[in-house]
Amino acid sequence: MPPPRKTDLLPAEMKDWFKQALKDGGFSGYEQIADDLNARLEEAGYSLRISKSGAQRFGSEYREFVKYQEEAGAWAADWINDQGLEEEASRHGVLFQMLTTLAFKFMKSQMEDGREVDPKELHFIGRMMKDIMASSGIREQLIAKEKERIQEEERNRAASMVEKIAKKAGMTAATVEGIKAEILGVEV
Repeated sequence: MPPPRKTDLLPAEMKDWFKQALKDGGFSGYEQIADDLNARLEEAGYSLRISKSGAQRFGSEYREFVKYQEEAGAWAADWINDQGLEEEASRHGVLFQMLTTLAFKFMKSQMEDGREVDPKELHFIGRMMKDIMASSGIREQLIAKEKERIQEEERNRAASMVEKIAKKAGMTAATVEGIKAEILGVEV
């Protein structure tokens, strides 16, 4: 196993500052950020120093992480909004965020070891997503909504057929509307 990278040895408060500086700098200006980080480390009494190339490597990886996190968050928000599950999702947002982070950490560890990410190995994360959805009731809501949509389509189709048949049979418009309302379950 390779030795830990210096950026992985940064104290938490320094790593947080480093990440924020990278974001604020638009993931550029690595030389200045590395100099500022090293000055902060020195002021705090740490002997650890980060090279410009180390800052750039970490910055590139962190930029990818931020990009994936934003994309995953946007996808999840769109999907949740499309399904009308905003309230349910707000209660379970933390779980989805944790899952995203776990997926990224897994993929990052695979890539750091020089291996390609095998999609089959991601099945555990998929299973966790399924469990979270099941436990949160999202799956049940989706199934119920789909059943309701199908039933509504069937009622509308049946009402349309009955309307055509009733008109051909010479029934009055009021009678046709009454039959149609009965099928659709609405009051005339």
